[in-house]
Amino acid sequence: MIELNTFSISARCPRTGMLGVAVSTAVPAVGGICIFADAGVGAIATQSWVNPYLGIDGLKLLREGLSAPEALAKLIAEDPGQADRQVGIVDNKGRTAAHTGSSCVDWAGHIEGDGFTVQGNMLVGAATIDAMAEAAERSAGFDLHERLMLVLEAGQAAGGDKRGKQSAALKVFKKEAFAWLDLRVDEHRNPVAELRRVFEVAKHQLLPFIDGMPSREDPIGGIPAPVTAMLMTPPPYRPGGSGGA
Repeated sequence: MIELNTFSISARCPRTGMLGVAVSTAVPAVGGICIFADAGVGAIATQSWVNPYLGIDGLKLLREGLSAPEALAKLIAEDPGQADRQVGIVDNKGRTAAHTGSSCVDWAGHIEGDGFTVQGNMLVGAATIDAMAEAAERSAGFDLHERLMLVLEAGQAAGGDKRGKQSAALKVFKKEAFAWLDLRVDEHRNPVAELRRVFEVAKHQLLPFIDGMPSREDPIGGIPAPVTAMLMTPPPYRPGGSGGA
């Protein structure tokens, strides 16, 4: 197990049903071990003394028809390390559940809102989570990926992890079994700011390509000619500029 001292949001878009998680921490590569989500199923952030099986088994329980509160209750009841765990879950109907164990390092806590849950531990204080919840509510009309990015930025601006910053990630599922957007900054001095930079490039260059990829309903797919032309252009001259700039 790895101790992740983290702030994150798990959320569902009520208009589109999209599900996703955004997270930042002062440990490298948080996106690889904290985020668990699946289209039409749910989104889970697992952190503190992170147990990936809370994400793996949590999604399994959601697929079996349990609600987010029911799934979390079962996961925590069966976890002997529950005092050290922090988990935030949202299911495919927008129901939420969160757990902050009694032994999570201060400051630690969570807030559940309408279709989202924000949580964090080893933070500078409650202001981080308060700011994230406020940003989640204020941005309810935004597309999910933008909303997650705004909430992460609000958490960082309010103080974030009291040890500093190192990695950040954002992952969103739309309708397919593969992620619609999956971005990671695995090691950076300002990971949330760097994630925003990559996010803006991805909005212009990646998402139009993803939207044309094969799907279950359309196994051929189709990339519009303007998107193909854009991707044939050297990165510095594409909309949003170069990913390496």
